[in-house]
Order: sequence, then C-alpha cells, then structure tokens
Amino acid sequence: MRIKWFSLIRITGLLFVLIYHFYKDQLPGGFIGVDIFFAFSGFLITALLIEEVGNRKKIDLVSYFRRRLYRIVPPLVLMILVVAPLMLFVKADFRVDIGTQTAAALGFVTNFYEMLLGASYESQFIPHLFLHTWSLALEAHYYIVWALVLALVARGSKDIRRFKSQVFLVSTGFLLVSYISMLIGTFTTDNVSNLYFSTLSHSFPFFVGSSLAALTGLQQQGMLLRSLVRKWSLGKTLLVYLGALTLSLVLARFLTFESLWTYAIGLFAASLLAGLMILATRILHEKTSIKEPRLFDFLASTSYGVYLFHWPLYLIFSEWMGHGLAVSLTILFSLILASFSFYLLEPILQGKHPKVLGTPVVLPSLGWKGLILPLLLATTWVIGVVTSPSMGSFEANLVGNSLQQASQQMRSTRIRTENPDAVADGASLIGDSVALRASDWLNKDIPGLDMDAAVSRNLIDGNKMLKKAAKNGTLVTDVIMALGVNEVNDYFDQLDQMVENLPTGHRLILVTPYDGRVLDNPNAIANRTRDYMIKLADQYDYVLVADWYQTAVDNPQIWYGTDDVHFGSESDSITQGSELYAKTVRDALKKAQDAPTKP
Repeated sequence: MRIKWFSLIRITGLLFVLIYHFYKDQLPGGFIGVDIFFAFSGFLITALLIEEVGNRKKIDLVSYFRRRLYRIVPPLVLMILVVAPLMLFVKADFRVDIGTQTAAALGFVTNFYEMLLGASYESQFIPHLFLHTWSLALEAHYYIVWALVLALVARGSKDIRRFKSQVFLVSTGFLLVSYISMLIGTFTTDNVSNLYFSTLSHSFPFFVGSSLAALTGLQQQGMLLRSLVRKWSLGKTLLVYLGALTLSLVLARFLTFESLWTYAIGLFAASLLAGLMILATRILHEKTSIKEPRLFDFLASTSYGVYLFHWPLYLIFSEWMGHGLAVSLTILFSLILASFSFYLLEPILQGKHPKVLGTPVVLPSLGWKGLILPLLLATTWVIGVVTSPSMGSFEANLVGNSLQQASQQMRSTRIRTENPDAVADGASLIGDSVALRASDWLNKDIPGLDMDAAVSRNLIDGNKMLKKAAKNGTLVTDVIMALGVNEVNDYFDQLDQMVENLPTGHRLILVTPYDGRVLDNPNAIANRTRDYMIKLADQYDYVLVADWYQTAVDNPQIWYGTDDVHFGSESDSITQGSELYAKTVRDALKKAQDAPTKP
C-alpha cells in the first residue's frame, strides 16, 4: 500500500541535510534531517512488518533481508566506484586510509570507525569521503536488530492486535533506553560526536517511528489513526503538518552541533516533530483524493541515492571549482546517479523490468561488455588504495612539530638541571593543536620558549598542568595558555581557577581561541571563552591577552581549504598562519614586560 504525501517526509529530511552541508551558516542544525530520515525509516519498516504479520502470521526474515540488501547495497557500491577515479585528481589527503573507510562503509560500521579514531563529525581537517555512511551504519543496525526482535515477538502473539501492543511496548522501551543513554552522555562525554555516532545513544529516532507505526499502521490501521481521521479536518491536518515542519525549521536554524542542548533535548524534539509530520501525512492520505505530483515521487525515490552521492561529490568538486558551481554540479550529478541506481540498476539486479516513473524501459543486452566499466572503476579504486598516503599532511605536520617540541623540551630540561636559578625567568606555553601547528615559528620568534602543546588539549588539562608545575616549582615568570578551542562548558570556572592557581611572582597570558565555524554565533562556547578571557585581563593587571581570534578574523586568506580551526591548507598559508600566530603571542609577551606580576 503506497501512502500519498509520505514523499514530503523524505524530501524534507534530504533538504535539511543538503542545506546543512552546502550552506551550514544558514541552517547550522540541518543535521536533524538525518533524524527525520531515521524516524521515517522506523515507521515504515515497522508498519510493513506489522502488515506481514497481519497477513501471514509471521515474518519471513530471508525475504526481508533480501529486500533491504537490494535497496541499500547497489547504490552504495555504485557511489564508491564512481568516487574511485575522481579521488585520484584531488589532493592525496582525501585518500588517507581510504581502504579502511571503504571497508567500514561496506561493512556498515563507519560510525564505530569514526568513534575509534576519535573523529569529530563536523570538524575534520580533511573530511572523510565516506563519513556520511555513518547514518547508513545505524540504519543497518536497526534493520537487523529490530527485524529479529519483531520476528521473536510475532511467534508469541496470538493475534495482530496483541502483536501491535507488544511492538509498541518493546519499541517504547528501546526508545527510552537509547534516549536516556544520550541524556547521560551529555554530562559525561568529552566528544559529542561519539553520542552522535553511537548506535546505542542515537537510535531513539527509529523507535519514535516504530512506536507510531504500532499505533497507526498502514492497512492494519490502529484505533488512534481511525479516531484522528474522523476528528481531524483537512485544514487541521495541514495545520499540524505545517506546524511540525515550521518547528523543525526553527530547530534546524538554532541548534548547533557542539551544543549539549542539542543532545539533551534537540535531537529528541526533532524526532518527535518528525513523528508528527509522519502522522499528519498519513492522515492526509486518507483525507485527499488527488494524486501526488510526480516530482514528489521522483525526489523521494531518489533521496537515498542523492544522500549517498552528494557528500563525496561535493568534497571533490569543491577542490576543483568555486562553491556555487560545486553545489550545482553536485546536485545535478547526484540526481543523475541516484536515478540511474533506483530506476535501472536496482531493478535489473533484482531480475525485474526497469521502469522510470511507471514507464517501462527497454535496455540493450550488453553481455560481458557490461562488466568492463565496473572492472575499470574497481581497478581505479585499487590504484587509489595502493597509492594512498599513510598519513595526511595535517597529521604529518603535527607529528613533525611534536618531535621538534620534544627535542626542545629535552634541551630546556637539561638547561634547568644545570642552571636551577634560571627557572624563574623566561616564558612557557601550554597549548593545543593550533599552537602545535605554529611551534616552529613560536620557538624561532621567542628564543628559549618552553613549549608543551598537544592535540585535543583543553582548559581542564591546562589547569592540571599549571597546578603541577606550580607545585614542582618549575613555573617560569610568564605562563602562556593557548587553549580554549577544544570547548568545555565550565570555561569560566576553569579560567577563574587558572588565575587562582597562578602563584605569586608570575604573569598569565591567555591566547584567545578562534573557531571560524561559529563566528556569527556570539553564544558559541569558543566565542564566550574569548570574551571571558578579555574580561579577566581587564580585571587583573597581571593577566594579559594574546588575541589570536582578532588576528584570525583579520586574515581570512589563511583559512581557505581548512576546517576553520587549524590555519593553512598548503605550505604558504601554513607559513603565513604560523608567523601570524607567533607574532600575536610575541607581541603579548612584549607587553607583559611592562606589566606587574601577581602580588
């Protein structure tokens, strides 16, 4: 049974994701489009399985998994093969670990792969070409586990009404377990991407859809659906749908990926609103007799393929051309490839006669010649894997800087051991990966700098290091804290403690964080951290600010092709960014020479 207007749900989810990826500043919370997809998948899969139990008294798992396999795998494999030759013509960083990325995508474990890497969904310096298949992994996990659970429940159900009641109870239980795990995670995690990627914490949207399916159904209509169809007028149904859509847009406009509110409330609210839109369109099917526009059917049918193709194509096209043209070509080729997959490739693999919008298509028989292009693409993929570098240029740069930093620290330690009286004077820097990227220029511009920078270090880590150095009596006069871009929610407490933990006779220099992804959001933690650093500098004369944020804003040329946190995408911009960073710190140190130390 085909439900009119369900296409609107798929189209809405797809548009949210596309706008988020193409124009994130306009829709920073557009990632909730994935949750709309999840809720709809949960509804549709559960409703279809309920229909099967109602008609056959059991679930045919072999047929179920075969249908899922034919729907999911062909466009996924096609996407990987199409990307293979294209990735040879962009910088090698995109091919780092491409074999493992491909294996994770085909094995439906991209979410676990990203979690093991400790990767951020939103801020990878070189985004993984198959990063977006994390959502496909969650879909696959849900499809497998939920089908097995319902097949087991069906065996113990005597009639369809009891079965639907049991489905509702089990689904609601899974929903609560998943949502509570995400809620708890908001208070315990130091990387919100892990909450986002996790099958456990991010599966509740599926079960919002599953619970709704148990209450409403398709042909096996529930009492709730029959009651609402009688009570709701066409106008009220449209009002509910438009209201839920409007609120979803509000969420997409104001939610941000790094905000803990997104995980405590936002994603759950988005899933409930998706459920409301599903319910409204289900009732709209009963209330309307007009046919759904063919354009809606086309966009909905190709939405999965467009989702699969758009991300790697956008990354690759963005390397070759300007943003506007890259977006246009991404949409065009994604639609073409998704249409080819849905209307031609998938039916052929299933042994069916292909149709395009209901019109049969006669294709010539190619025989063995039809294998030539796939084999060439597969060969290209092998070449890409074999020639892929073991480490990206960004990571290699950080590793090289870390080794040089370690060598410098050994020299400093030897000098301190031989000249213990020299410890009192000088400057030390405790920093994160941004400072580490500029370590060569910092050591050159600030002779004798004692530097300790590391990836993912935050204000909490910096405070611990400050306390330890103060306790050991190894603290130098000028202490530079180049931290803050790795956000902590209690940034004000951490900065206050930093001022308090600074012993007498020392000065504190705070390097303000820059996160270009949230420039237009004054409430972003990175921006509020900077504001509080400036406030502390105004309050205490022995606290000074090295305003890297302002330097970064004044020099947009160092951010082209970056993650908007770590400057420089090639040698010239890395050099320029490093020089600017070192100059910002050096100027603050010069100013500090005329400032008093902590009394």
